[in-house]
Amino acid sequence: MKNILITGGAGFIGSNFVHHALEKYKEINVVNLDALTYAGNLENLKSIQNDPRYTFVRGDIRDRALIEDLFRTYNFDTVVNFAAESHVDRSITEPEVFLTTNIIGTQTLLDAAKRAWKKAPEDKYSREYIDGVKFLQVSTDEVYGALGKTGMFTETTPLSPNSPYSASKASADMVVRAYHETYGMPINITRCSNNYGPYQFPEKLIPLMIHNCQNDIPLPVYGDGMQIRDWLYVEDHCSAICTVLEKGVIGEVYNIGGNNEKANIEIVKLLLNSLGKSESLITYVQDRPGHDRRYAIDNTKITTQLGWSPAYTFERGIEKTIDWYLNHCDWMKRITSGAYQNYYKAMYR
Repeated sequence: MKNILITGGAGFIGSNFVHHALEKYKEINVVNLDALTYAGNLENLKSIQNDPRYTFVRGDIRDRALIEDLFRTYNFDTVVNFAAESHVDRSITEPEVFLTTNIIGTQTLLDAAKRAWKKAPEDKYSREYIDGVKFLQVSTDEVYGALGKTGMFTETTPLSPNSPYSASKASADMVVRAYHETYGMPINITRCSNNYGPYQFPEKLIPLMIHNCQNDIPLPVYGDGMQIRDWLYVEDHCSAICTVLEKGVIGEVYNIGGNNEKANIEIVKLLLNSLGKSESLITYVQDRPGHDRRYAIDNTKITTQLGWSPAYTFERGIEKTIDWYLNHCDWMKRITSGAYQNYYKAMYR
């Protein structure tokens, strides 16, 4: 990698990946394209904003003219597409923006990369691409649907999304795959389990519960709280993506999991205990429609074929996460003001 386009790089996982890439690769130029919607926050990147290897561009991945201009200007050899509407609750109330951003936006990026990377650009059907280029689509285990009490998702598990969000991500994955199968485009798809760590917007479980604990606000738990997820520390996710970029076989899908299955209510009680708060703060609220009961990732393929494995135990990762939020109260306060309050009341009233 020399010139890398990271889309959605002001969001939670994207901003962590920007930091990770600049630290790991010394001779790299990173362009971060982000529309700065509610979950995009340039404060996540303040420590590297003056790094000469880093450029921020505000824009939407659906903006075809902008995307093509960026490819002409920066000569990208790598694209990592984090840009997506990602919160299931919001997709239930506003599905259209998820479909257009996550599907059409991905297709717009693919088109620009396809034109820029062809060895014979005059031949629109050419399957020959410049050596060393790669388009990596960051996806989610939610595209597989829900599991029963046993079993795990593998890369060959049929896609069976149950929410507008997961349906939009599954659709985007299929478009990426189609560009490889039809045009020979050099791609990989990664599907990760639930991420946690610094800079996560507090609509997600762990930062939401930490925020509410700190402010003695009731902790809203959907249904009975027994929805099970595999938890992956965000730094491990970033290192896995780099491993796929370096070693991944073109056209392949790789699951990225943390080997940490835990029920939501278990996470909530752990946070209450860590922060010295009473379980009386737990408030059970009506479950959301189509709420998947259990996810679990089988990461055998990436561990055996590419040599990656998670470095963080859940105990170590959650300790670092709690410490980060406790030491960044001002960050949390700024992003939970204004429109966030209206959203919170609508979701958990």
